[in-house]
Amino acid sequence: MDSDDPVRRRAAEAVERELALLMRRSRSMAMSLAARIHPELDSAAYALLLLIDDRESVRATDLVDQLGLDKSTLSRQIAQLHRLALVERVADPHDGRARLVQLTASGRQRLAEVRQERRGKLREHFRTWSTGDLDVLSTLLGRLNQDL
Repeated sequence: MDSDDPVRRRAAEAVERELALLMRRSRSMAMSLAARIHPELDSAAYALLLLIDDRESVRATDLVDQLGLDKSTLSRQIAQLHRLALVERVADPHDGRARLVQLTASGRQRLAEVRQERRGKLREHFRTWSTGDLDVLSTLLGRLNQDL
């Protein structure tokens, strides 16, 4: 595909603008949702909570690899989540030397409530979208995530 094509360049710039707006709104929403879970929780730690919840329990080293963070940054975030009683460290049943991070019962409940509210708001935003449009959006976002 020709990168010098002005029509293609304008289309790519429009996508870039819309993605930047989506990311800003997503960060704003994450900050708001994080505060609902705990007033001291920041949006980065909220994203980490989501990932831990999706994996149920996980080694911190796996999170480092998946998130692309350095070990000290992740360690500080996990320590904050632990201090707020949102996660706990437990023994790995497959390797007694290793520790896993998982949500506490309270952390799981708080996150579930916020996730349910977030999903309801998204469903409301998509209320007027056709199923076909939702399928196309999902497919294209999946493709973008694969390429990134």
